[in-house]
Amino acid sequence: MQKVRQILPGLIVSLVIAIISQFVAKVVPTLGAATIAILIGILAGNTVLKQPSLEAGTKFSESKLLEYSVMLLGATMTIQTIGKIGIWGVGFILLQMSITIVGALWLGQKLGFGESKRLLMAGGNAVCGSSAIASIAPVIEADDDDKGMIITLVNLMGTVLMLTLPWLGIGLFGGNTILKGALIGGTLQSVGQVVAAASMVNQATVQFATIFKIMRIMMLVVVVLIFGRLHQRHLEAEVAEEAQISGNGSGHWLPWYVAGFLILCAINSLVSLPAIIGTAAHVTSSWFEIIALAAIGLRLNLANFLKAGKKLALYGLGVGTLQVTSALILISILLNR
Repeated sequence: MQKVRQILPGLIVSLVIAIISQFVAKVVPTLGAATIAILIGILAGNTVLKQPSLEAGTKFSESKLLEYSVMLLGATMTIQTIGKIGIWGVGFILLQMSITIVGALWLGQKLGFGESKRLLMAGGNAVCGSSAIASIAPVIEADDDDKGMIITLVNLMGTVLMLTLPWLGIGLFGGNTILKGALIGGTLQSVGQVVAAASMVNQATVQFATIFKIMRIMMLVVVVLIFGRLHQRHLEAEVAEEAQISGNGSGHWLPWYVAGFLILCAINSLVSLPAIIGTAAHVTSSWFEIIALAAIGLRLNLANFLKAGKKLALYGLGVGTLQVTSALILISILLNR
C-alpha cells in the first residue's frame, strides 16, 4: 500500500494530462493526443509540476504503461496482414527500415552521440516511435534521460512530417492511394501520426498506410533482438570482464512485454480474436501510451534537452530527411510499376 500511495500522485497527474490531451486533440486533430501530451508534460514538468512527490508515479507511468501498451498492440494485428501489401510492399518496408537504422546509427556516431541514443533513435524512427523506444531501452540499458530526450525528438520530428507528407504524397503520386499510403505508413513514427496524416488525404489512403505501418510494427521483435545483441557486443568489446557477469542478460532474453506482443499477434493470426477484443486492446494501448508520454514530458529536464538542442535538431532533421528521401526512391523503384 505504501508503494501504491507513492505512485498515485504522479500517475493521476499523468492521467489528467492524457485526458486533457485527448480533448485538445479533438480541436487540433492534426497534432494528435500523443504529441500534445508530451508537450503539455514538458511545459508543466518544468514549471508548476516539479514536486518530488510526483517522481515515483511518473516513473511508473513512463516505464510500465509503455510496456503494457507495446504488449497490447499484438492483439490488434495478424501475420496475414502482410499479404495485403504483396511481396514488393514487404521488400519496401524491409529496405526502408534497414536504411533508416543504418543511417541513424551512422549519423548519430558522426554527431558524437553515445550508443544508447543512437540505437533508440534508429529503432524509434524505423519501427513505431515511443513503443519501439520503450521496447529497446531495457535491452540496451538506456537511462531515463536518453529515453526521454529521444522520445521527445522523435515525436516532434514526427509531428512535422505528419503535417507535410500528405501534401508531398498528393503532389507526387496524385490519385495512387497505395503509393501515398506507402510514403506515409513507411515513414511516420507512431500509428496515431500515420492515421492523422493519411486522413488528410482520404480513407483509402488510411487503410493502405495502416497496413504498411503494421508491417513495421511486426518487425519490432526482430529489431529488439538485434539491438540487444549489438549492445551485448559493445559491452564485450569495451568491458569484457563485466560482460561475463551479465546480471540482467539484456542481450540474451526477450523482454516480457515483447514476448507478450508476439504471443498475442500469433494467437490473433491463428484464431482471429473477436473484434471487441482487438478494439479494447487498441483503445487501452493508446491510452497507456498517451499517459506514458505525458509522464515522459513531466520527467524531461528541458534545460538538458535544450543544451543538446543544436545537435539533436540536426540529428532529427538528418534522419527525417533520410527517411523521406529513401522512401521516395524505393517507392519509385519497387512499387510504382
